[in-house]
Amino acid sequence: MKNKVVPFKGSGHLPIPLLQRLKESGKEYGLEAIYPISPEDIAVADWVNLKCRYGCVRYNHSWCCPPATPSPDKVRQILSEYSHAILLQYAHSLPKFYRDEKQKRMGMVRAWKGTVSLERLIFLEGYHKAFSLIGENCALCRDCVYPKNCLFPQEKRPSVVSFSIDVVGTLHRLGITPHVATDVSEEFTYYAIILIS
Repeated sequence: MKNKVVPFKGSGHLPIPLLQRLKESGKEYGLEAIYPISPEDIAVADWVNLKCRYGCVRYNHSWCCPPATPSPDKVRQILSEYSHAILLQYAHSLPKFYRDEKQKRMGMVRAWKGTVSLERLIFLEGYHKAFSLIGENCALCRDCVYPKNCLFPQEKRPSVVSFSIDVVGTLHRLGITPHVATDVSEEFTYYAIILIS
């Protein structure tokens, strides 16, 4: 799948050497590409929250999913405080996706830790507001202890979808045509976002 790189629309930008370091550091976690974007290009939609509420077993069972995550209106307010973001594209291949729960979880944890490590790298470069939205569900624990205190509070981050972000709508805004895997043997792509200011 060929994707168009989209420059920042806001004022300023991340230095090219930093983007290169992020891409290099992310390779070990399965990162394929980084796209600098504007937070204004992120599509927030109320219907996404409905999918969480009525289509996911993690609703009200995870610190990284609704209702523990902000409402769509709150998300819009949060995004207005950021001037830049990066879209991270990961690829994953797991032919036994629905049958091999252990391997599936390992892949999710790998992507999770990769995104949070890139957030930390950005923070250490002086971007103190850097904040990750993860492309996969939280899998740090086999079963979330919600509503008890999270066992990994420093790594706890909401997923992109739990932040009411319409991933497909966002990709379309950026000129990226998403490919939806229709067979479990296909490699599938998922996206994370790091907000930066």
